Amino acid sequence: MQKDVLLEIVKQNQYTSSFSFSRITQQNSGLRLNDRTASIGFIYRHVGETINLFSQFLGIPTDVRNTTMGETDTGQHFDIGYSRELVERGYKVLEELVEDSSDEEWLKPVDTPFFGTVSKVRLFAHALFHTSHHAGQIALTLAKGSKASEDKTD
Repeated sequence: MQKDVLLEIVKQNQYTSSFSFSRITQQNSGLRLNDRTASIGFIYRHVGETINLFSQFLGIPTDVRNTTMGETDTGQHFDIGYSRELVERGYKVLEELVEDSSDEEWLKPVDTPFFGTVSKVRLFAHALFHTSHHAGQIALTLAKGSKASEDKTD
């Protein structure tokens, strides 16, 4: 039952986030909510990278490199297709983690540089919350965003 519940949580997160993520295009990837926020393309790449990098703390190796965590959006352009692949790969990794983990493993401690020691399930939950948080940012930006250079009054 626990695996079924966790898989349903992953699927719901993926579904809900898809309302924002599916609307991202190369053309709108440069939009920002205002001149002090990151662009849609930067945020989307960040989501793809972090969902995979968090998985390393859960025992799953990755070849994904960090280019966004702790970095500032300086207007670099990201390939939205590749970012989409990273996000899809991240969800697949989380699903496989659920399938391959025993019930007892979810309460085992995991050392992280940002939260200290937390249970595996807390880090798993954070990865999903983090994704939802940024999907919301993207939705707001799609609804109101402009190129920062065009709208300095927000």
